[in-house]
Amino acid sequence: MDSESIISHGSPLIFNGENYETWAIKMTIHLEALDLWEAVEENYIFPDLPANPTVTQLKIHKEKKTRKSKAKACLYAAVSNTIFTRIMNLESAKGIWDYLKKEYQGNERTKNMQVLNIIREFEMQKMKETENIKDYADKLLSIINKVRLLGKEFSDDRIVQKILVTMPEKYESKISSLEESKDLTNISLRELVNALEAQEQRRLMRLEESMQGAFQARAQYQGGGKEKRFNKKRFKIIETRWKHFHHVPTVKKQIIS
Repeated sequence: MDSESIISHGSPLIFNGENYETWAIKMTIHLEALDLWEAVEENYIFPDLPANPTVTQLKIHKEKKTRKSKAKACLYAAVSNTIFTRIMNLESAKGIWDYLKKEYQGNERTKNMQVLNIIREFEMQKMKETENIKDYADKLLSIINKVRLLGKEFSDDRIVQKILVTMPEKYESKISSLEESKDLTNISLRELVNALEAQEQRRLMRLEESMQGAFQARAQYQGGGKEKRFNKKRFKIIETRWKHFHHVPTVKKQIIS
């Protein structure tokens, strides 16, 4: 495999000066997969060849030299043009890596401030009435993963607790049921999300059945009088529940005339 194909194969996102932690993790795995991380991490120095080198010595010397060049080329290819101008005069892949780490990772104080800001964002979250449980859980997890990328611990248990105390009233019956059947202090994030998603699906099925029944009732009672008024009132109640659950536009009035 030549150097050009190595660089282009599975290359991580281009680093432009932001989200260094994410880029560094992806780049480390990328270099390890290409068997080039050693050249970055250790910056090994190989001795000059003897006067009459053997075939094996020539092969090893060439491989190590090529590996260092490929590691450097990979780093060049994984940064923006602006970042490239800052590292192009550095002689080794390790020198490039160390420079980027020092320049963009930030010191411990800066990282701690970032963590505090992210946790503040997490604490301010509250599930919306129109939001489904999976999207809400994914949003919380996405926020907390930023903390983890900065090297700080944050357990899934805290996300579980956050979900339980910030959910809309429509989930109270399910939470009460879970409290009776499970120890919520030990329930996993995935288990909680699955249980609440199942409730969402059951409620959706009931609403769909109600809507279908309302349309069938309309077809059966086209006459006037009390049946028509009752049918119209029933449909409006079901329509309101449907919109509340799905956050969809109002159904046109001419559905029931």
